[in-house]
Amino acid sequence: MRVAGKLALAAMAWLAAPVWAQQGGDYQAQILYAYQTEDANGLTNLIQDLSAQVKADAGDASLRYHLAHALYRRGLLAGSRAHEADGSFSDCIDQLKPVLAKDAVSVEALVLQSACYWGLAEHRRLEAVLLRARAEDRLKAALDLAPRNPRALFLSSMDELRRAKPGSPERQRAFERLQLAAQLFDASSSTSIDAPGWGHAEAYLALGEELKARRDHLGARNWIEKSLLAAPDFKAAQRQLAQLEHPRS
Repeated sequence: MRVAGKLALAAMAWLAAPVWAQQGGDYQAQILYAYQTEDANGLTNLIQDLSAQVKADAGDASLRYHLAHALYRRGLLAGSRAHEADGSFSDCIDQLKPVLAKDAVSVEALVLQSACYWGLAEHRRLEAVLLRARAEDRLKAALDLAPRNPRALFLSSMDELRRAKPGSPERQRAFERLQLAAQLFDASSSTSIDAPGWGHAEAYLALGEELKARRDHLGARNWIEKSLLAAPDFKAAQRQLAQLEHPRS
């Protein structure tokens, strides 16, 4: 009976997986498109929709993850609107707390919460040291669990690049980690049932920007164009490509 019960549950999960993937994939695609096209209103509408669904089903970890992801993206777009950015990153962190309380080894939740802690640290200068320490703790835990997770490696490389001086061994190590993240994104599906599919276009763009800083304009162009192949409407990548094609004199 126990074996039969497990088989029945497995069959139900297998049948439900495409439905979950379709719903999750749709939300993910909408969140990424709104972020890449810099549509803050679109993100706000998604956040309102997802917030209502989370209230209706507070135990659904996938809904909370998508809501946290949308909040993270709105925080990134907020830029100089400090109050909006602060609130978005803070809410992102809070949405992931129940997910991690239920599953402390959820790599993707750890990665996303780490990103939101880093974003919040940029706007809370008095708490920045503590917030960055929390971000690093979450990311270290994620990398300990999944050393080749491309999102974890990407965020880790970006943190190292921000802190390392040009030409230093630390910056070279960060650059190599970013290259590895891009390679792993290449090898991973941009959409999948059991893993988020964000990060590809951003990692490719970041690698292009780093190559541009190293005066490797051909390499920079290749990776920025690859970013646009992954996300044709990615405005940040469009701007970087335009700058390469029409550099300021």
